[in-house]
Amino acid sequence: MHNSLKTLLFLVCVSIFYSCINHDKQTDTASLNTIPLLSCKLVDTHPHDTSAFTEGLTWYKGKLYESTGSPENMPHTKSYFGIVDMKDGIVKNKIELNRKIFFGEGIAIINDSIFQLTYKNRKGFLYDVNTLQKTGEFSYNNDEGWGLTADGKHLIMSDGTNVITWFNPHNFKPVKTLQVSENGVAVNKLNELEYVDGYIFANIYTTNTIVKINATTGEVVGKLDLWNIDKMARDGYPKALHMNGIAYNRITKRLLITGKMWPRYFELEFQ
Repeated sequence: MHNSLKTLLFLVCVSIFYSCINHDKQTDTASLNTIPLLSCKLVDTHPHDTSAFTEGLTWYKGKLYESTGSPENMPHTKSYFGIVDMKDGIVKNKIELNRKIFFGEGIAIINDSIFQLTYKNRKGFLYDVNTLQKTGEFSYNNDEGWGLTADGKHLIMSDGTNVITWFNPHNFKPVKTLQVSENGVAVNKLNELEYVDGYIFANIYTTNTIVKINATTGEVVGKLDLWNIDKMARDGYPKALHMNGIAYNRITKRLLITGKMWPRYFELEFQ
């Protein structure tokens, strides 16, 4: 069956019961939390490689880049990054790390330079976006590297805590740190990040929640509760794991969401 027809049939089926925010769930959550739930709708899906242990996702000049990790207990996984073929969700032209030494984490791109984090080595790698050739290395003092995004001038990194760090992309020296909180309570396990017009969207590791963070104050100002998206991913592939992966398309104004070993990317439009 043609991929476009498959996608159409899939959307028709899920539209019967799907919305990003289930009404009953929104009511229950609102009674416990003053942070507004953001409303969105599913507008499209695309195939995703179920062997990809997703760590980073970003759009750059019309192309989708994805980075992955390689847990020791999953010998089939690899730490790599590259450009996604949207027809089948596979990264064919990829740069792979030695999984015995490095666990790949988030990526971000500034001025045709790709920055890639590693998990516990306190080291990152720099590549040319046009050739994917390695052009340098950098280091950081954070105990771990998790998510990475950019605001056009600085790199913005998470490390699994509630702290987000801004770095100078030329020397990778820290510029500032921001503690993320919700109603005065620290929000930990910040993972994949995406900077959008003065706000940072962040996956909360092991949950179905994406938080919208004021990039100036660190306050959580909104949430996406994507439990239905997670359910569809796991129904589509029982080995699918946690949600992780946010990419904002500035042309379509849509978010692309995926997760570790998910079978699909899910394209969301804010309402």
